[in-house]
Amino acid sequence: MTPDEILKGLYDETLVGNGPRVLEMTNEALGMGMEPQTLLFEALIPSLEEVGARFERGDFFVPEMLIAGRAMAGAMEVLRPLLADTGVETIGKFVMGTVQGDVHDIGKNLVNIMLEGAGFEVIDLGVQVKPEKFVQAIEEHTPDIVGFSAFLTTTMPMFKANMNALEKAGIRNEVIVMVGGAPVTQEYADAVGADGYAADASATVKRAKELLHARRTPVPA
Repeated sequence: MTPDEILKGLYDETLVGNGPRVLEMTNEALGMGMEPQTLLFEALIPSLEEVGARFERGDFFVPEMLIAGRAMAGAMEVLRPLLADTGVETIGKFVMGTVQGDVHDIGKNLVNIMLEGAGFEVIDLGVQVKPEKFVQAIEEHTPDIVGFSAFLTTTMPMFKANMNALEKAGIRNEVIVMVGGAPVTQEYADAVGADGYAADASATVKRAKELLHARRTPVPA
């Protein structure tokens, strides 16, 4: 296969979620001497962006997003260490976790894959994450954004507990806070003082980029 055929194949196979073929073609491309960042920025990321666009149009649903995300995640396992070696710049750092009392992670994991696909470095704290663990991770990793995920209405109050913990640690203003999860609404996000809310994985990437751009753009005097 030519490099162009590899890139087109990676794009097409990621789009339909053919994980084994994506992994096979990734290894084949690297064996041919193709650059890992070329595979990422010219095939994998555009494919996942198309997945997000199709989801927004109603042409794709959560299962299609999941299998496409998993297909890309397999390639990222191979590419991540190589990208680190080449010093590829990430667009931002994102600490993510499901709040204390909640063990749901499918949505969170999908968001993580989409964020990685968009060029973010993601530090996933897992599930049942206590407020102090979020604080510790922010102090350790100095992320641009922290994401709190909740699937249960009973665990949504942990958003406020986490915000209070950030305030107490004196780091609330150092990080953008995003919240999300099945029962979460924009109104609830506003009520707990979050900077951003997104209803799904595709929207999370879009909103994260907007918030990051706004934070980094100097306000005219």
